Amino acid sequence: MSDNKRPRSMGIEMPVGNDPASIRQRIQMMEALLERAFTVPGIKRGVGLDAVIGLIPVVGDVITAAMGAYIIWEARNLGIPKWKLWRMAGNIAFDSAIGAIPVAGDLFDFVYRSNSRNLKIIKKHLDKHHPAAQVIDG
Repeated sequence: MSDNKRPRSMGIEMPVGNDPASIRQRIQMMEALLERAFTVPGIKRGVGLDAVIGLIPVVGDVITAAMGAYIIWEARNLGIPKWKLWRMAGNIAFDSAIGAIPVAGDLFDFVYRSNSRNLKIIKKHLDKHHPAAQVIDG
């Protein structure tokens, strides 16, 4: 076991380092949890905690917004420019605002994936400024 990894539990290694590769892995894990942790039978579409917890009125949207804010916090630790952080915050705010609308907002959460959009912004930044942080998905 390397120094920047926690012991495995349920087959998942959570990197704890402050290097760009470890941060990237943590962000990818959070995005997967929020956007595609489960597969809905019949439609074969990934659904995450963002859509599931978002079914709880008000509180669910606050919780998922806080979890999305964690991704933005990690992005800040990578040195992503402020304008990109604001764009990412806008994605979360838009998702939360529309997601707060009863029924229509819950359906919206299945389609609009703010955390996936934010991950794309982060990956683009890392690929340009920290190419050694690229992780080969297996």
